[in-house]
Amino acid sequence: MPIYLPESTQTSTESLTPRQIVAELDKYVIGQAAAKRAVAIALRNRMRRQKLPPELAEEVAPKNILMIGPTGVGKTEIARRLARLAQSPFIKVEASKYTEVGYVGRDVESMVRDLVELGVDMVRAERLEEVRGKASQNAEERLLDILLPPPRTLAPDEDTASARDQQGQTRERFREQLRAGRLDARVVEVDAREKAFPSFEIIAGSSVEEVDINLKDMLPGLFQGKTRKRRMKVPEALEFLTQEEEQKLIDMDSVSKTAVERVEQSGIIFIDEIDKIAGREGAHGPEVSREGVQRDILPIVEGTTVNTKHGMVRTDHILFIAAGAFHVSKPSDLIPELQGRFPIRVELQALGKEEFVRILTEPRSALVKQYTALMETEGITLTFTDDAVRRIADFATIVNDRTENIGARRLHTVMEKLLDEISFEGPDLAEKRVQIDDAYVQKMLAEIVKNEDLSRYIL
Repeated sequence: MPIYLPESTQTSTESLTPRQIVAELDKYVIGQAAAKRAVAIALRNRMRRQKLPPELAEEVAPKNILMIGPTGVGKTEIARRLARLAQSPFIKVEASKYTEVGYVGRDVESMVRDLVELGVDMVRAERLEEVRGKASQNAEERLLDILLPPPRTLAPDEDTASARDQQGQTRERFREQLRAGRLDARVVEVDAREKAFPSFEIIAGSSVEEVDINLKDMLPGLFQGKTRKRRMKVPEALEFLTQEEEQKLIDMDSVSKTAVERVEQSGIIFIDEIDKIAGREGAHGPEVSREGVQRDILPIVEGTTVNTKHGMVRTDHILFIAAGAFHVSKPSDLIPELQGRFPIRVELQALGKEEFVRILTEPRSALVKQYTALMETEGITLTFTDDAVRRIADFATIVNDRTENIGARRLHTVMEKLLDEISFEGPDLAEKRVQIDDAYVQKMLAEIVKNEDLSRYIL
């Protein structure tokens, strides 16, 4: 779902107090009050910074957050919902995908480039909304030019004004027919630009990003493509021409500049699995050093300038939220410099039966609501009794205790197994009202949960 941000980074959310921010997060994430409190303060501080004089605002660095907690307790969801609430460009990356320079893997700077691309898409989407009306008018005029025959040459004794008036009336009649859909069956020829894909070899020691920038600067005409005639029906032609007109009306230089500014001032990068790169290795060998990856990530978090095809981007004021389970390692195993860049530490608690009951029913996108809505598309009215919900939560807790604790994600596997029969038979059911009660849950799940080896595979 795209996240839109106005021209300035001051949004309607600047009126939200930390308490109201937590209340908004409560609509989607159950529990974890400490984590919600920390991110609410971080977001509010960002709003406060925008009101400072520019010279002082430049010195105020964001207070990055380190979330510590097992998988499936809401770390990613809190960060994602915060970004939507703040209308900020947001990207989630996994620390374990990044490698040191010289090894096959992703360059750490790519997280900033990906964030900028997201920012550009957001700004372009906003500009498209602004120019859509004008683009539709221009596309309609171009289509009428194609549909109407070219104006005939006037005889010397003909009245020019009368002929022009007659042509105008014909054009308006065609316009009415076009808008009424009476010309939809007609096929027209439209000039379409083909995309050119030049082949080139990447020179060793240079990044794809640099090659992309350099080629487009050196050979601007190479990427334009040739035009050819395409035959299409009127509705398709109108849509195609509208898209062409939209691109003409959008100033991409302005879009890039606005996107870079947005990313710099309000971007959020969520670095997951940071515990996987924590710790120092005793052995040396031909493998990626976890400490080396930390040292590569450090400049990005500290504040550096990254070269992207949309311009240079400073990361000084991007908010970084890192998360990890820290089962094997601990936060103090990170290198001191990186530890110091995450001054706010919050611990998220493991979820139990009571939280599972609330997760199933309370959030706006609760699982029970999702499955009920899905079955409604088949004309089936699915209802869950309170006892059934508690029994589902009970089974999820038992499986988490006996096997790997994957938190709320266990509810997805339990619900899928529970509703497997109904989902399969749904379209053919004669009885369209189905009630899920305690007995039904017991029948579908009891044997699997009882057999520990089977539950390891199925749930």
